Amino acid sequence: MSPRNDLKYKRILLKISGEALMGKREFGIDVDACNRLAKEIEDALELGVELCLVIGGGNIYRGMTGSAAGMERTQADNLGMLATVMNALAMQNSLENRNIPTRVQSAIVMQSVCEPYIRRRAIRHMEKGRVVIFAAGTSNPFFTTDTAAALRAAEMNCDAMFKGTQVDGVYTADPKVDPGAEHIPHLNYMSVLSNELRVMDATAISLMKDNNIPIIVFRIHEEGSLANAIVGGGRYTLIDGSGPVRGGD
Repeated sequence: MSPRNDLKYKRILLKISGEALMGKREFGIDVDACNRLAKEIEDALELGVELCLVIGGGNIYRGMTGSAAGMERTQADNLGMLATVMNALAMQNSLENRNIPTRVQSAIVMQSVCEPYIRRRAIRHMEKGRVVIFAAGTSNPFFTTDTAAALRAAEMNCDAMFKGTQVDGVYTADPKVDPGAEHIPHLNYMSVLSNELRVMDATAISLMKDNNIPIIVFRIHEEGSLANAIVGGGRYTLIDGSGPVRGGD
């Protein structure tokens, strides 16, 4: 695949959940799942994009769950942020096995295993063709990895965020429950917020809206889906400021 000069999105942030790394396991990290995702990223890089990545930690530990079980929320969220570092290191290993130079930058300093988050250094890494994986969220409790992804997308001057999910976009209802749910190809930020659509948390959507960064929601578990979505192919949902405003606004 030759690099393309007509790409609408030159620099992107890919956001995936920790569950995407589980494969068929019930929890933890599946190496085969990491390797498959690494191939998806490789295909996207061959288009000529610069790419950074944020991975959730729900496959290992979820702060909200720990808090609900009685753990103090700040401590629970700290554990969740450490889980994202584990996922980032696993993903780095799979990418580098494909000879893709990768740097992990953590918002919580742990220099023996990864770099501290430094904005200018991260931008320079991407300019040199390296994938940058941002770990440990924002280093603050009460903020999700969705919000961390939105923040990093803004800081990195990304042209778009690609949100990899289990379905191929946003629907009028849960398509796994309601067979009559309709796919929505284009949405306005305000529709997502006012209708409380579970795409990302409200803080993340608001941050993307304020910085006018489009969100592309696509199915991550489909071969070639990331590269296809980058060039405008396949089935996905685009969320931006020009999208139609749907009921509830």
